[in-house]
Amino acid sequence: MAITFINPREVALREKKRTVVMNTRKLHAWVHYYPNSGDHDEMHCHNEDQVFTCFEGQCTMSFPNGTSQALDPGMAALITGGSFYRLENTGTGPMILMGHRSGSQETTKIIDYKTRRDIRGNGGEPVISNRFHQAE
Repeated sequence: MAITFINPREVALREKKRTVVMNTRKLHAWVHYYPNSGDHDEMHCHNEDQVFTCFEGQCTMSFPNGTSQALDPGMAALITGGSFYRLENTGTGPMILMGHRSGSQETTKIIDYKTRRDIRGNGGEPVISNRFHQAE
């Protein structure tokens, strides 16, 4: 069947981690789950455009110029390829987002803001840490 259905909230609560839920040659999608307030990734960008939709909690997107924008449930954000950002759970409970990006998962680059290098080039993956606690 050429149509796939998922419930992002159910996937997040079952897997409790970033989970790729769709992956084709032209598009891939994933569910983010950041369980604790303060959980965040590092400033980075990708080589493709993407959209995030917030399903639960609050996600604050921070940008290199010092500005930020909160996403609440039902809100979405478009990030064009090459735009640096950082995601943080700024709510009081788990944060659940769904992301969609053009291109396949295998062709996506994750460019670190500080080094300007693809962290996947060295076999790396994004690390979620918490500004209140040590990284898990």
